Amino acid sequence: MNLSAVCIRRPVMTTLLTAALCVFGAIAYRFLPVNDLPNVDFPTIQVSANLPGATPETMASAVATPLEQQFSTISGIDSMVSSSTLGSTQITITFVLSRNIDAAAQDVQSAIAAVQRRLPNDMPAPPSLRKTNPADSPILYLTLSSPTLPLSTVDDYAQTRLVQRISTVDGVAQVQVFGSQKYALRIRLDPRELANRGIALDEVRTALAQSNVNLPTGQLDGARQSLTVVATGQLDTAEEFRAITVAYRNGTPVRLGEIAEVLDSVQDNRTASWYYKNGVGQRAIILAIQRQPGTNTVAVADSIRELLPEIRAQLPGSIELDILRDSSQPIRESIHDVQVTMLLSVVLVVLVIFLFLRSLRATAIPSVAIPMALLGTFVAMHFCGFTLDNLSLLALTLSVGFVVDDAIVMLENIVRHTERGLSVREAAFKGSG
Repeated sequence: MNLSAVCIRRPVMTTLLTAALCVFGAIAYRFLPVNDLPNVDFPTIQVSANLPGATPETMASAVATPLEQQFSTISGIDSMVSSSTLGSTQITITFVLSRNIDAAAQDVQSAIAAVQRRLPNDMPAPPSLRKTNPADSPILYLTLSSPTLPLSTVDDYAQTRLVQRISTVDGVAQVQVFGSQKYALRIRLDPRELANRGIALDEVRTALAQSNVNLPTGQLDGARQSLTVVATGQLDTAEEFRAITVAYRNGTPVRLGEIAEVLDSVQDNRTASWYYKNGVGQRAIILAIQRQPGTNTVAVADSIRELLPEIRAQLPGSIELDILRDSSQPIRESIHDVQVTMLLSVVLVVLVIFLFLRSLRATAIPSVAIPMALLGTFVAMHFCGFTLDNLSLLALTLSVGFVVDDAIVMLENIVRHTERGLSVREAAFKGSG
């Protein structure tokens, strides 16, 4: 006894099973993630270390080499690549596919802690790590620009308003900032003035460290009250820095503004990004938004787009927020084209069957079998973690032909038995056997 025989003997069960399969298939279709390609998660970890002012050779020998030697003791590493530039080192560690990314991250963090003593003492912060997926590119690029405000102010709005708000959207993994222009004070010392006054660089560095502090001052306790002493030791503007006393020469204080040019600048003036709008290029801050693995690319992009009007209302009128590129648009178009092709193939198949069989009853069989098979496949795709992408929809389009072939073969076999004089029920049993 086969499944077809059971379905023929129990038509009510078959009808209810078909209806349930169609209902659950329609529900599963709505919950399937939509992407351009299937999800492929590579267990990759990127380690970043910074030492301002160090040459690429120094970064490679003093920072990258000790880290690589320590990382090589971790099991499951497939490849390890490092890149050292001026004041920065990045090490990309790719593990084998069977390695758990969370366990690998813990091993890398332990290795960083173990090698910390061998790294330069003047590093501003210990090396940091983040889990990345090289196969997952950003789904949305946003730009912030202003014709009047400095880029440091625009960058501050991007870091404090947009990045934090967009990161809370369901499905967003991280928001990267390209062309970052964080505010910083830049001091350009005049070597001639330093030589004429006999001031060394160490004196200037010591004076800057002692004059720009932000430490708790203490409390004054009395018989009846207690007072907290508040002293503002943090300098904020270039004018305040120019008034710092660096040294005393001949009983006269030497101010920083007398031996150096103090400017309001940015931390990295060698990094920039441009945004071309209406054929005109202008400096901008670019935000690259990445989605979490397994999420719906189209749904995440739509959620961010719905949030943009609220964000624009909170920004100053002089800051322009635009969408540079939306990767969900080609996905929508591609998925729509494949869906139309699949629907058209189903309609053409049904028409061809009707033209050759000239029977509405016989044509209804493959007409029901094809949608039921597709909806049942959506249920299996949902529980197996598949996505609606170009490859899966292409496979569904091709599988329509197999379903139709099987339906036609069984239908022709049943018709052959009915032409020999068997009843429809007996012909159905024999034809499906």
